[in-house]
Amino acid sequence: MAGGKRIETYEDFVKVHGLLLTASGLPRSLHYQLFQKLFSETFDGGVHFGIEPSDDGGRQRRLVLTSDFMAKESHVFLVDHAWTFRLSDAYKQLQEVSGLAERMAALMCVDIDLNSDAEETEEVVDRVSQQNGTKMSVLEAVESEIRSAKGNGDGTVRWLELEDLDIDDDTLSSLNLSSRFPGLLALSLCGNKLENVEIVAQEVTKFEHLRALWLNKNPVVKKCDDQLADRVLQGLPRLEIYNSHFTAKFGGWALGFCGGVYEKDNPGSVHESDHQLESVSSLDLSNRCIHNLINKAFSPVEFPSLSYLNLRGNPLEQNSVADLLQVLKEFPCLRSLEVDIPGPLGESAIEILESLPKLSELNGVNASKILETGKHVIDSILQLRLPEWTAEEPLADRIISAMWLYLMTYRLADEEKIDETSVWYVMDELGSALRHSDEPNFRVAPFLFMPEGDLASAEYAKHCQKQSKSLISPSVHSSATRSLHHTDGSPLCVYTDLPQVEEFLTRSEFVITSEPKDADIVWTSMQVDEDLKKAAGLTDQQYINQFPFEACLVMKHHLAETVQKAHGSPEWLQPTYNLETHLSQLIGDYYVRKRDGLNNLWILKPWNMARTIDTSVTDNLSAIIRLMETGPKICQKYIEHPALFNRKKFDLRYIVLVRSMNPLEIFLSDVYWVRLANNPYTLEKHSFFEYETHFTVMNYRGKFSHKNTPEFVTEFEQEHQGTRACSFEIVLDFQGNVFEGAAVVHPEMHSPRSRAIYGVDVMLDSSFQPKLLEVTYCPDCTRACKYDIVGEGGVIKGRDFFNDVFGCLFLNETTHVSPL
Repeated sequence: MAGGKRIETYEDFVKVHGLLLTASGLPRSLHYQLFQKLFSETFDGGVHFGIEPSDDGGRQRRLVLTSDFMAKESHVFLVDHAWTFRLSDAYKQLQEVSGLAERMAALMCVDIDLNSDAEETEEVVDRVSQQNGTKMSVLEAVESEIRSAKGNGDGTVRWLELEDLDIDDDTLSSLNLSSRFPGLLALSLCGNKLENVEIVAQEVTKFEHLRALWLNKNPVVKKCDDQLADRVLQGLPRLEIYNSHFTAKFGGWALGFCGGVYEKDNPGSVHESDHQLESVSSLDLSNRCIHNLINKAFSPVEFPSLSYLNLRGNPLEQNSVADLLQVLKEFPCLRSLEVDIPGPLGESAIEILESLPKLSELNGVNASKILETGKHVIDSILQLRLPEWTAEEPLADRIISAMWLYLMTYRLADEEKIDETSVWYVMDELGSALRHSDEPNFRVAPFLFMPEGDLASAEYAKHCQKQSKSLISPSVHSSATRSLHHTDGSPLCVYTDLPQVEEFLTRSEFVITSEPKDADIVWTSMQVDEDLKKAAGLTDQQYINQFPFEACLVMKHHLAETVQKAHGSPEWLQPTYNLETHLSQLIGDYYVRKRDGLNNLWILKPWNMARTIDTSVTDNLSAIIRLMETGPKICQKYIEHPALFNRKKFDLRYIVLVRSMNPLEIFLSDVYWVRLANNPYTLEKHSFFEYETHFTVMNYRGKFSHKNTPEFVTEFEQEHQGTRACSFEIVLDFQGNVFEGAAVVHPEMHSPRSRAIYGVDVMLDSSFQPKLLEVTYCPDCTRACKYDIVGEGGVIKGRDFFNDVFGCLFLNETTHVSPL
């Protein structure tokens, strides 16, 4: 089939769609029928099926077979997309696309009470506290609340939300909120940086009228929740809600909050009763940690109109079953109840209904059905929740609520990145009427139809064109970073969790400390993020063996992206595809190689795992696609003809030392080592599953056999007739290019308080050209410390490895390292 030619024959259709046909599960006998219907756009389901109301009052429809007979695997039918959209566009499309809202309303059965097509739309204005990407400051938030109160009422702020503003203990004290807002009823400080129990308790307990307090997502809650709760509840006797849970003092305000009466725009007053609860018909008290429901506020006197009540997720252990049932029986309008069964009202739905005969619905199920079927345990969470709407609700709003029962989704990707915004779609009337069955007699499968035939090849060609470009032009010049010294001559304190550093860093300029907060240098195998810094007491003045955004090097998919952006398609990086974003390009590459008779062996590697965990070698495209299901991976062209040592595969682990990313100061350690496979190399298919044939990391699994580096170099050169394939000249420029590319593509990596070493794994092909395998953070340097290296320049003692590393990174020495 010529490139760019539209598919016209069944043979071309199968050639392009073979994998999709297999994945769909469609019987082979129906492939030709599918081809015919796709090309003629034949949607003939209506000839064989009818759509009728389900047994739910017409609020859903089901598909029924109207033909007298249909043999097994005799027909395939096309289901079209009736509506395809992104969520951000849904409402606008329903309003602007002619006929769309009416079609969707009919399809979703939310138009059954409408007698006309007229509908009104409302304009919704959202007040956003974040503009132009900058977060509102604490003082700006406070002033905004004051202006809002003055504009909307008597100028008294009764509801204050200061969330996600990085408020710490000192800031909270300095705000003096209790003096500025003495009549406050509700205060939310969620998502800040409050840590000290004494300070937080002292400040919040100054609000004598406070009814609700939210401190969720603050460190103080995580560390000292019980202690803080005791202090707060003792100091705020009127508090009814604490961190979303009801207190033992809950009353009308908390109940009104759950009933939708009290909110920011209507916080209530300091008086106990303002008669706003009388109109509440629906009350959701689920998951409020209520221990005792029976009090003066929860009564039919206060809630005479209550018709729906949700008590799920509350222990209610201080009330007996009989007392609870008696209280609920007194609510004259209560018709719908949700409660855990078994739970505080007993273990039987039937007994609950017999005790509360006015109920028409229990846990979303019709009471008469429960009594008729004799079901003692029913759970509305497992029931299909059909959309609810009022007669006044606009058609578009009804559809937005109902569409989740009908939506399907997919996500697009191109050569740049995976689309972070999913595409949603509704199947046509035939597809949307399909209902689940425990005994199905039809199946539905998605199918990507590509009538142009060469989509994958086109994507691959575009990918190749993109990779031919390079960002790197001028070299990044180096200048010396200052060495570290205490002015008083005392040694630099080093904290480490690595046994080799603790044992072998013996220079007098450094001393090991067991306290991270006391260290000048933190050398750790853990990721140092803000949470760890806070927990360990670290500061921004300490040196850490990590660079910001180093994931651009140490995560395999980011490494490939970084190199490709910086250098295009360099010879030292095998063709690499992120399967989450570049599957089409990979398929195109695969078929081009197949067409040209080239080797099609690939290796799949997880994004962020070491030691060849979950790594596979295969030449089967179907296997590649199925292996994606085990987690995000890259697919990289396998080096099918590597350089061999005694007929076995090997790779080389180099150590790169990075003093600075801007200016770029990087060094290659004179210490490197070889990693050997155990079995002779072969391309027999059965060997692809043999770890000790195709992989070289044997110190964690398999039989480990160390080869001293000088011995390896000598024997390798003898085997390959003097080829100095392992000399530094081969890898100096190549490894420098890797880090130079990262510095150009990701300038945010630079940090004056970062120093680090990285493991760079290199394999040589049969022409002795280096190929980059991966870059590893905080590499395992056990071998570097264990074995001495005897070279032309003398002996490099293994026990001095970290002495040399720290000397280079922190004292600006160059012992046993070479600048890149």
